[in-house]
Amino acid sequence: MSGHTGTPESTPITDPGPPARATSVTPGRAARELGLKRSEFDIAVGLGRIRTVPDDGGGGRRVTSAEMDRLRTRDGLRDEVRTVGTTEGADLMKVTRPRFTRLARLGLLVPVNFYLNRYRAVVWLYLADELRRFAADERNAAVLTGRTPEGLRDQVRDGLDLRPRNWRGRRLGFLLRQADGPWDRAAAVASLLDPAEVADVIRDPYERSQLHRLRPVRPVHGSPGSPAARIAEEIMTAADADEIAWLRTDLARAVHTARAQHPAPRPVPAPATHLAPDPAGHHGRRHTPTFTTAGHRHTSSPAAARRQRTPHSATGAAAHRPAPVRQPPRKPAPDTARSRGLLGWLRRGS
Repeated sequence: MSGHTGTPESTPITDPGPPARATSVTPGRAARELGLKRSEFDIAVGLGRIRTVPDDGGGGRRVTSAEMDRLRTRDGLRDEVRTVGTTEGADLMKVTRPRFTRLARLGLLVPVNFYLNRYRAVVWLYLADELRRFAADERNAAVLTGRTPEGLRDQVRDGLDLRPRNWRGRRLGFLLRQADGPWDRAAAVASLLDPAEVADVIRDPYERSQLHRLRPVRPVHGSPGSPAARIAEEIMTAADADEIAWLRTDLARAVHTARAQHPAPRPVPAPATHLAPDPAGHHGRRHTPTFTTAGHRHTSSPAAARRQRTPHSATGAAAHRPAPVRQPPRKPAPDTARSRGLLGWLRRGS
């Protein structure tokens, strides 16, 4: 038995545009008005029984007044989303509890939800309507009453349990049905993978950031870091090698489609500005723009400008040679002046 239980991608059931908040209600209020538990309401939304629309204020999803009017006139909604556990499910199908559990572990019965009891044991929930239809199908009579084939019994004895994987496949179908765009669909697939697997498939950090921002909120089980929360995280993360490979392929394909339609947001580089003198009284750091000229990258700073104004030649090098300093005439010593005056007098006398 392969155990592959992938849910095909479904078309989102949404209205063309977001309604005004005055003409829609929150999911909590819609559940109360329809007489549903919140968990039953979420299942009905996932199954497509209740149509929701994005909140124009960015607060999640809402139910329009027109949809509420339609649901009030619809009979049997609560029966369609009613869930049962193993004991009640076995009674409903008229089989023993061990047989019911064996059928579920073999993947013939697909859970729709789960919770952890006070002993941190996983309690799986199934749609009562699906169990009734499974028991009524004549093709399933052999597995309900006959002896389970030895090969399948051996798989169960060896630890085969497809309930977590089947639940993940069903949850992915729910998420895809509510996705509003290609990036939402990619984020739905990524939500079932370990972050390391996502980083290995999607190398672009901005695309990973987009997936993280749109990642669907996982159901909460216990306080963060508690044993119950860790068990729930294991159930909600793909574990089988073939399941991981299948989800990685779907993620790469979904991101490729999203990238082609609308690339992930990226920071816009600041435009380069030319050097300008600082205004009087301006305090702060001056921006030194960078330019590329003739294949060389240089910085237009005042010091660089002075260096560029100096020619790189012999004449330019001579321009940097210091000019000789002109010394003032030295005043002769008094004795020297006197001797020079005497000689002049003697020459004039002779």
